[in-house]
Amino acid sequence: MIGKLLLLLSVCCLVFMPLRTLNAEDENKVIEGTWIVVAGELGGQKLPGESLKDNAAGSAAGKLILTDGHYTYQNDQGTYKLNPAEKPKTMDITGMAGPNQGKTLLAIYEVTGDTLKICYDLGGKTRPSEFTTTAGTKQFLAVYKRAKD
Repeated sequence: MIGKLLLLLSVCCLVFMPLRTLNAEDENKVIEGTWIVVAGELGGQKLPGESLKDNAAGSAAGKLILTDGHYTYQNDQGTYKLNPAEKPKTMDITGMAGPNQGKTLLAIYEVTGDTLKICYDLGGKTRPSEFTTTAGTKQFLAVYKRAKD
């Protein structure tokens, strides 16, 4: 009897658990903050570590700031919209100033602890379906770690 009750309770938890992860407001709170890029891949090619580090001028070359639906990355600024109900979770990024001004980039994302993975289609045509890139595409995979305050 107790075994059946525990099984029922477990099934109920599994059924209602996804409802918690679908709340876009909670998801925005989780993703907000300052993120430092630690790895990158473009069109199937891993980017060298030197291209991810701070540049000689002292500004953080790989610092992504996400706040209240807005992003800043170097001289690129814009907005982002999350859809955590999709599998994988999706993100639409719209450039407002800088090199991506007027462009909408389709992406998928995943937050695990202090790690954020975003796979973008820099061409803005098709949304990636997995966290890998393929040669001959404009897909860009970035792995970020949350900056320590």
